[in-house]
Amino acid sequence: MDYYYVEPFVAGDFGKNTVLDNSVHPPIVHKLHYEIDVWIGDVLIRSFPCYLVTEEAERELLKIGVSGVTFADVEVTASELFHRLQPETKLPPFVWMKIHGQPGHDDFGMAPNHKLVVSERALDVFERLGNESAGVRSFDGPEKD
Repeated sequence: MDYYYVEPFVAGDFGKNTVLDNSVHPPIVHKLHYEIDVWIGDVLIRSFPCYLVTEEAERELLKIGVSGVTFADVEVTASELFHRLQPETKLPPFVWMKIHGQPGHDDFGMAPNHKLVVSERALDVFERLGNESAGVRSFDGPEKD
């Protein structure tokens, strides 16, 4: 199976209710509050080191039995900027995608350079549901980072 680095669109940043330990790198996030500034329809978004997917994408990923990831609740709010720029846009429900797999082995993993690595079958789900803004390039293994 082929694997890819995927760099999702950054739709916002941590909200005020996020609880994290930033004394380490990458920071350890205990509770995630994601505040969206702009959403252009992608089913996968991020704010380092966290990734969110729509509930629809979660369902499709679970249907194919992906490995290396678990899903958790996340608080998602729309910022004032979002309300000014996209007043008619309704945000879908999102979940926090926690990556714990091995890159190039599991469907989801984090490379030593802290970049997301996904399998071709997981990437297919994102592309089918809408992930046009993400940067995607081939992953050749951790020794190539």
